[in-house]
Amino acid sequence: MRIGLISDTHLPSLIHSLDELGPEVGDFLSSVDLIMHGGDISRPSVLDWMEAYAPIRAARGNHDVFDDPRLQDRQVLDAEGWKIVMAHDLRREDRPMAEIVERDFSGLDPNIVIGGDTHVERLEYRDGVVLINSGSPNLLHHKETRLGTVALLEIEEHRLHAEIVPLGHTEGAPNPGIARHIEIVEGRLISASHNGVPVPLVEINSS
Repeated sequence: MRIGLISDTHLPSLIHSLDELGPEVGDFLSSVDLIMHGGDISRPSVLDWMEAYAPIRAARGNHDVFDDPRLQDRQVLDAEGWKIVMAHDLRREDRPMAEIVERDFSGLDPNIVIGGDTHVERLEYRDGVVLINSGSPNLLHHKETRLGTVALLEIEEHRLHAEIVPLGHTEGAPNPGIARHIEIVEGRLISASHNGVPVPLVEINSS
């Protein structure tokens, strides 16, 4: 199963659709089976646009002042033997994993935790839990509108591949995103990279 992760698409007033960034976001979303949006969507039309590519689930962000059946305060998904949970604001992603889980996902025992809000891409494997923040496809690192990052989660029973995917560069506005990946088999980290360079097989704790 291929899950596309995207977050913080709240669009500046001069942009009416992610199409205006170019084809990169749409091309990515067309390659996945499910889209999970980490919140700060800005308006329901963004969900409509994405749903043309794949089914979508979204976590409510602090800018999401609308009701929509695709939008919940938190999302919980069981797929291919993995428990996936998502909320917009994890309140400091560098906190101990047990604190993150207890605050927003108590009793769920997740394998994968997805957040948003920071506009900064993040991919870690800590205490047996994968933590992913896809950044933002258009306002990464809170810089002016430009192509940023999304994330891809590929799962099957006992195997997971996760990566941060930079979408390319906007002319005159470089993409600050950094590619990362991890692969886990039977609960064991078997490969990881940072900006295309393999990293030692220890618990990943990127900042």
